[in-house]
Amino acid sequence: MSEHGTLLEVQDLRMYFPIRKGFLKRVAGYVKAVDGVTLSIREGETLGLVGESGCGKTTTGRCIMGGYTPVGGDIQFRMRDGEWLSIPEQDRQGRKRVRREVQMVFQDPYSSLDPRMTLKQIVGEPLIIHQVAAGKQLEERVAELLSVVGLRPEYMIRYPHAFSGGQRQRIGLARALALNPRLVVADEPVSALDVSIQAQILNLMQDLQAQFGLTYLFVAHDLSVIKHISDRVAVMYVGKLVELAETRELYRSPKCPYTEALMSAVPKPDPLKRTERIVLTGDVPSPANPPPGCTFHPRCAYAQEVCRREEPPLEEILPGHYVRCHLARELDLKGVA
Repeated sequence: MSEHGTLLEVQDLRMYFPIRKGFLKRVAGYVKAVDGVTLSIREGETLGLVGESGCGKTTTGRCIMGGYTPVGGDIQFRMRDGEWLSIPEQDRQGRKRVRREVQMVFQDPYSSLDPRMTLKQIVGEPLIIHQVAAGKQLEERVAELLSVVGLRPEYMIRYPHAFSGGQRQRIGLARALALNPRLVVADEPVSALDVSIQAQILNLMQDLQAQFGLTYLFVAHDLSVIKHISDRVAVMYVGKLVELAETRELYRSPKCPYTEALMSAVPKPDPLKRTERIVLTGDVPSPANPPPGCTFHPRCAYAQEVCRREEPPLEEILPGHYVRCHLARELDLKGVA
């Protein structure tokens, strides 16, 4: 992992979506998709962002990309020339400038590529929009990018329907690399692929990171994938960050009961070794109407009265290990060996 300092700072990020009701579509409430997330990403590292479906992982990634304008908080990005920019405050030209250094790989390789465009058009589009290359130079750059992700340059005249899911995700990676970005937001890039193909894409992403000095925000719900690729892991629950630590530390010794429950679901490579699965009772709270106090307390086996009454802050209980739990210092939770 590179030690070139912080590349991205997210401070108290909040993204609420209005709920409109009635004939006049008046705002009756808000879905708090992201509610007070604070984290940083160091240059050259992979930060894994994990949690159940609907916890706000993808929304956080899209806010960082500038796809959503958050209702509160800030996202600061350090440009190549050293200047810090607030992504939400940028106008259209400013966001275009940021996009040269921040790119995204989408979850579904089948719907993220335009079926009416050839590979040359798909991979070359960012180069044309940003006026980086044209003509013969564009064709050479597209051929180079396809080679880098393990595809033959001759494929550039073909359309997406001619490729498998793994090959399409390689095309998505080539498109993301076109402008030599420094940060890539990968939104569950392997969840729609077979396990053997997942391994190929993950290994390719690690090779690309080493080759081009990339920094990843890797969004996923598969803890085995997160453990394989991440330097640090951030755990989200109902729009809030509940734990953040180095990967080895988090898997060995989680401090949040929700993280412990997630860890118990990680498949074990030894079929003779059985561990007790923690089955959470109740339903995930609605982000439109979260419970008072700790949002996890209705499903937590360790909940006390203080958990029902007061919302815990995100505290650093060990160097680099942040937890949002009143009982983090008292509990002895099981991780993954």
